[in-house]
Amino acid sequence: MAAAAFLLVACNSTPIEQSYPESAPGDKNRVRKSDDPQSATLLGSGGGLDILGGSNKSRNEGGTGVGVNSYLWRASLDTVSFMPLSSADPFGGVIITEWFAPPETPDERFKMNIYILGRELRADGLRVSVFRQNRCGDDCWNASAVAPDTAINLENQILTRARQLRIATANR
Repeated sequence: MAAAAFLLVACNSTPIEQSYPESAPGDKNRVRKSDDPQSATLLGSGGGLDILGGSNKSRNEGGTGVGVNSYLWRASLDTVSFMPLSSADPFGGVIITEWFAPPETPDERFKMNIYILGRELRADGLRVSVFRQNRCGDDCWNASAVAPDTAINLENQILTRARQLRIATANR
């Protein structure tokens, strides 16, 4: 069946010519992205496929440029900026820090994993895991318990910073 279709197309004697208009960089006939959000969707203002990034939701929720909420992403990076990063994936929403020993307590160290779970700025869109170790020798570290409210307090700090970033963006 596929071979027969190929032969029929190959036997067509009509020349196929496609021409595309040449346009200079300042030409007004040049194809360009529209700034109108209604024309940016395939089916108009009633919804549909967003083909040019014109969705108001992504603008209102700070979701442009990264796969997760950009306010939560930036707030998370701001909050853990004192710690060295091991990995940061803005599309998956995962931030992993290296072990960090505060100068005032060099015999204990901390590590954090931050997971941003969605594109909305919501309290349940963020999870923080904190790990703690105490020194037991020169190159020996033992896992220690972390206070139960530590992760919750960090989540609250990140959410507060994200709200500040959103308000600052809205006031521009």
